[in-house]
Amino acid sequence: MANSLQQPYCTQILGDLGAEVIKIEHPTRGDDTRAWGPPYAKYAKGSELSGPGESAYFISVNRNKKSVGLSFAHKSGQEILHKLAKNCDVLVENYLPDTLKKYRLDYETLSGITPSLVYASITGYGQTGPYRSRAGYDVMVEA
Repeated sequence: MANSLQQPYCTQILGDLGAEVIKIEHPTRGDDTRAWGPPYAKYAKGSELSGPGESAYFISVNRNKKSVGLSFAHKSGQEILHKLAKNCDVLVENYLPDTLKKYRLDYETLSGITPSLVYASITGYGQTGPYRSRAGYDVMVEA
């Protein structure tokens, strides 16, 4: 479950090492980073896709992945993710703490489905503490 850089880069490395990685994207617009340009890689001539293309940023951290467009807000999307979780070894997400709980995609719910699941939650400031609800982007870490 992706956004920003930490999770896509982490899962790209897993894919590079041979893991089957299934990236969950927004059902209509896809991953927000597809539009984080310029620069853009233009769509191939004859493609059904329109617009400037995919951002170099998106391309640079998403090789070796499959992609599924899915809505967490719909019960059917949650059910599909629960079915995927039954066959997963690792789930990597980088949302703010407790964000996925309202969608029943939190560690407690998914580990109940798959007790051996490794649930990696990447946050800017950790799961506890005074800054836990702040987003942590790479520019903050660089600063």
